[in-house]
Amino acid sequence: MSSTPPPPQPGPPPRRDPVDAIIGQWATARPDLDTTAMEIFGRIFRLTRAMGDRLERVYAQFGIARGEFDVLATLRRAGEPYTLSPRELSATLMLTTGGMTGRLDKLERANLLRRSPDPHDRRGLQVTLTDRGFTLVEEAVTASLTEQTTALDSLTPAQSTQLADLLRQLLTATTAPTETSPHTGR
Repeated sequence: MSSTPPPPQPGPPPRRDPVDAIIGQWATARPDLDTTAMEIFGRIFRLTRAMGDRLERVYAQFGIARGEFDVLATLRRAGEPYTLSPRELSATLMLTTGGMTGRLDKLERANLLRRSPDPHDRRGLQVTLTDRGFTLVEEAVTASLTEQTTALDSLTPAQSTQLADLLRQLLTATTAPTETSPHTGR
């Protein structure tokens, strides 16, 4: 038995996007280039920007921005009592302590979280989600997932799973400690 791949499925050709135009220009200007990586990452970058803009509009309905949602969602995911130290939040969100302080100030003024002394460390603070913050993040995460799911409507469930798997593989490969690249020898 041969293991040849199945023939392509009939159907309309894929719609062209702005990345196709860029790739076409490079094919004319530099036909020697393999632009596969540019096609993939160009689309990832554009998709990140488009979905980021869509999610910002979703979060704005709740009076917060993406960065503030991230803080509230991190506290929510921590589980009861929905409390972390500012340092833990900064590490999870990859923010400087100064950047975190600004977000915490704004969210505390909106009564979405509160800061209190850490009972186990006199010098430390704890950040806790308030009831209002809990309710808001529950609603905001549902709305953001609805928006993200809508964006995936053009894919079948199997394609969504395959895409998630491929992106996971690419992400872990690009964020792993660097060793010599098999492609560049560096």
